[in-house]
Amino acid sequence: MSKKIKLFDPFVDTKEEKAIKKVLYSHFWASGVGEGNVFKFEELFKKYTKSKECIAVNSGTAALHLALSLFDLKNKEVILPSLSFVSTAHAIRYSGGIPVFADIDEETLCIDSDKIEEKISPNSKIILPVHFGGMSCDLDKISKISKKKNLKIIEDAAHAAGTSFKNKKIGAHGDFVCFSFHPVKNLAMPSGGAITINNKNSEKYSKLLKSLRWCGISDRKGPKYDVKHLGWNYYMNEFSAEIGLIQLKKLDRMNKKRKEIAKKYVNELNVNLKMPFDKNCAYHLYWIQVENRDKLMKELKRNNIESGIHYKPIHQMTYYKTKIKLPITDKVAKRILTIPIHPNLTESETSRVIKIINKFEK
Repeated sequence: MSKKIKLFDPFVDTKEEKAIKKVLYSHFWASGVGEGNVFKFEELFKKYTKSKECIAVNSGTAALHLALSLFDLKNKEVILPSLSFVSTAHAIRYSGGIPVFADIDEETLCIDSDKIEEKISPNSKIILPVHFGGMSCDLDKISKISKKKNLKIIEDAAHAAGTSFKNKKIGAHGDFVCFSFHPVKNLAMPSGGAITINNKNSEKYSKLLKSLRWCGISDRKGPKYDVKHLGWNYYMNEFSAEIGLIQLKKLDRMNKKRKEIAKKYVNELNVNLKMPFDKNCAYHLYWIQVENRDKLMKELKRNNIESGIHYKPIHQMTYYKTKIKLPITDKVAKRILTIPIHPNLTESETSRVIKIINKFEK
């Protein structure tokens, strides 16, 4: 049987291997304060995104939870798309908020900015757009709505490390932008995430978030410290930060390879509904929509090719199940299929994926 083609696969070499050993034998593996490699990563990612502040954490979920925790969300509503990983909604629940799902744009599968306003109520507090698959949401429209209705914006950029909007990297636009550095993401770590901040109180929020990520600890002087807020154990470790420093240096190169694969899919796949090509997209994933999805998944598996479903919509999950109607989301959910895209994918492997899908779709 031919070699398995993975759906996702982190791009690593001997540099990451050496980095792990370096941290291992340093005997300095973690610090809630965020010293060492964590501080270096924050500074480098802040420079990369051109944001005002960056706070490194241990997951994208932690990033969302921390950002949302800055606001009193008890019984307040947060508007988000349902087509996302469930953590996007969980983070709202952790903070006492109520997720309100809006439908998505048929072309990008990001939240449809025209559908946001109809979901706004007197209880609305935050708009939480998700840059799905690496495609940027229409931040201009969403920003206009937020200002008009006096709402905050917290961006879920778990898929969007390296994505741009209006010639600026995602991470440089919104007040709070939350990233994930899970091993399958464009910038891969054993575990990790970050929040970038861009507003007039960036420094104040940064100081508070760095306290909250370490159990609320602040005013540390040697062995003495104070706790002024409820916090969590969300700080990033040194292993992740060291690998992140290496990954960040090659992120644009890795994303360039992802774009090349996406362009080949767009040009050669004989599928009517597929992710469009956008030079500003980081292509964390690549999706197609087909009528006989489950049969195609079996055919790909038979040919040793991994595929996935991203995602079952959150509003269809038992915990969140509602009678809400999201026509585009519900339609996409029945047909969406994600196919391999990562920097390790060779041209011949990409052609193999295309060949199997095109043969099936005849």
